[in-house]
Amino acid sequence: MNKRPWAFIVGGLLVALVLAGVVSNYASSHPDGLDSSLLKGCTVDADDNIVGGSCPAQQAKDHELADSPLADYGVRGIENGFLSTGLSGVLGVLLTFAIGGGAFWLLRRRSSGGAVDGASSGAVAAAGRDASAEGTASAPASRS
Repeated sequence: MNKRPWAFIVGGLLVALVLAGVVSNYASSHPDGLDSSLLKGCTVDADDNIVGGSCPAQQAKDHELADSPLADYGVRGIENGFLSTGLSGVLGVLLTFAIGGGAFWLLRRRSSGGAVDGASSGAVAAAGRDASAEGTASAPASRS
């Protein structure tokens, strides 16, 4: 169990980076189920602007983080759409990996501290049992 699964982790990270950096550019540009259900009852034009009717999407507002560097599936300041979307995906994967890896590292480090103390006290207890077992085994032999 001393082997570390580095090859598996690095391989998974590379696959995620390729998917986020390249394949994400070929995702569907059509709205997902939630977006399309919010547009029911409204009339939209070719640019998906609401031109008539009544639907929940008319009350939609911009998100508070709409001006953030990674808003709208791209990196602000990069004009090339393919590069912007791919870079946004790669940054998202790296950020998620860093946060998740850091959390697992902290949790593992926290739990291994207690296991080391428990293991050493278990070894002492086992040594004590072995010594007492030898004493009891030799005691009947000395009586006869």
